[in-house]
Amino acid sequence: MNLGSHLQELRRKHEVLSEKVEAAQRMPATDRLQIAELKKQKLRIKEQIERLSQA
Repeated sequence: MNLGSHLQELRRKHEVLSEKVEAAQRMPATDRLQIAELKKQKLRIKEQIERLSQA
């Protein structure tokens, strides 16, 4: 996998996580810890994207 396709895949995963976070926040029964974990995953991916984009 080359760098461009890896970045594209990371961006796709980031977008999917964004959608999951938004959906979870709209549901009153969603556990706050679950939302926090999704946000952490999203942040880790964002940091990877930024790191690879600067390389």
